[in-house]
Amino acid sequence: METVEDTTSVAHLDLVRLVERVHRRYLDLFRLDLGRLGVDDLSPSQVLMLFTIGNDELSVRDLIDRGYYLGSNASYNLKRLVETGYVDRNASERDRRSARIRLSDKGRKLCEDVRKLDESYQRLVARTSQEARELEIAFKTLRRLEQAWTSTLRYGETQPL
Repeated sequence: METVEDTTSVAHLDLVRLVERVHRRYLDLFRLDLGRLGVDDLSPSQVLMLFTIGNDELSVRDLIDRGYYLGSNASYNLKRLVETGYVDRNASERDRRSARIRLSDKGRKLCEDVRKLDESYQRLVARTSQEARELEIAFKTLRRLEQAWTSTLRYGETQPL
């Protein structure tokens, strides 16, 4: 009987390194796109945080949990998003010590513009139905990696899913 080790042609570490390179390359491309949109007051990571907020009104804790941000990075980026007018921040009615955040009109507009740009990249990457299926498989594989790593962090050992 053939085992996974016998058929594996891609090492986990090679995949991790590729994911890192793809992420960095995307941020470079995204930075150029933001410049074309006239957005020079936010970083790509800050814009991606807008998508994490989405159409919801969240607490800062919810944002950190949803986006897997470090507290200090999230606080800095959120402060920047509020200062530049992309996010509205209000004290919670139930607990004045807690803030609620949501996208401003400016933040929603930027997300719309970025979605339009993203559609062109979608067409570039998935030109045929076969490529669209391959993209879906890649997405599912990356989600499985995320789940495996999250489980390992949470439970302290490698557990097959």
